[in-house]
Amino acid sequence: MTQANCVPLLDINRGNAAQRDEILAAVTRVIDSGRFLFGPDVATLEKSIAGLCQTEHAVACASGSDALLLALMALDVGEGDEVIVPSFTFFATASAVWRLGAKPVFVDIDPRTFNLDPELIEDAITPLTRAIIPVHLFGQCADMDAIGQIAARHDLYVIEDAAQAIGATFRGRHAGSMSAIGCFSFYPTKNLGGFGDGGMLTTGDTALAERLRLFAAHGMSPRYYHQVVGICSRLDSIQAAVLNVKLPRLGEWIAGRAANAARYTRELSAAAVGGLGLPERDERCGHVWNQYTVRIGGGRRDAVRAQLASAGIGSEIYYPVPLHLQQCFQSLGYGPGSLPETERAAREVLSLPIFAELTEAELTTVVSRLTAILCSPLAKAA
Repeated sequence: MTQANCVPLLDINRGNAAQRDEILAAVTRVIDSGRFLFGPDVATLEKSIAGLCQTEHAVACASGSDALLLALMALDVGEGDEVIVPSFTFFATASAVWRLGAKPVFVDIDPRTFNLDPELIEDAITPLTRAIIPVHLFGQCADMDAIGQIAARHDLYVIEDAAQAIGATFRGRHAGSMSAIGCFSFYPTKNLGGFGDGGMLTTGDTALAERLRLFAAHGMSPRYYHQVVGICSRLDSIQAAVLNVKLPRLGEWIAGRAANAARYTRELSAAAVGGLGLPERDERCGHVWNQYTVRIGGGRRDAVRAQLASAGIGSEIYYPVPLHLQQCFQSLGYGPGSLPETERAAREVLSLPIFAELTEAELTTVVSRLTAILCSPLAKAA
């Protein structure tokens, strides 16, 4: 196997190369200014993200995980409260709830979209429920119409975990604009990734935006006077400067990912390989394809992934252990079989390379190797 035949899951350097000089110039300006925190680059990014998401306000913070925590804090979610969350998601969705002394209540997913199944949410609501956190997983929005209607009937907050979905839409509305608060991540692997951690919160409520800023700054206003016990969660000016350079190309990158997804679906459908499930796009959604996630059934997923790795093709499992089965949440009382669709997804999902700079030759290599492996006796017997 030669290096030329290898296909990485993601190539961050390839994505940054075209803007390298512009990024270095922007970082240099921050260094020369000495304004490493609360600088103009942060304010510029906040304004741009608010415009992109079509919200009145955007509030920068240190990470997507902090965004979720700050959203809950600003809404006074705490000890004894319950928050409905999916189990098929990154750990931060539930850990933010847990850290505040509230209880994550896990609800199963729609197997077609991997997002919260609205039909199951209402049965999970109790007098202690305060909020619902839908996750727009893999870049596709959850059913925000149904979730919003449920929340309105029960007087609940909705917080969008849009960490993987910047630029995504549902019925023409942008991720981060369909709830009390939207939460975004600029982790380097995201469609809009920085050079480290970074996050953003969006809201249409001016008073809520002020509370988010307050909680992100140790609850301090004015200086050294603390109204609430907050946290220290700031987006560095250098990260903001990098993101300001990259943001104008987000639409181009989303289009590239969408084109790759369409080609995967077309070619893998034509191959008609048994036991391979392709991702489904909700027609109401503008999908940004943070991941292209297939299903490989029959207990073969891990063997197929190992053979792809041997062929030099990157892939990843998002997520191998559902949150309701994680050791740290054992006290909540969930066990195997509690969320059958979530558990089936964890056994079957495999994400393939889909970054915008993926070449036609690389995509062809992934398709040909995957189909060959799935048709091989070893994969069939696994």
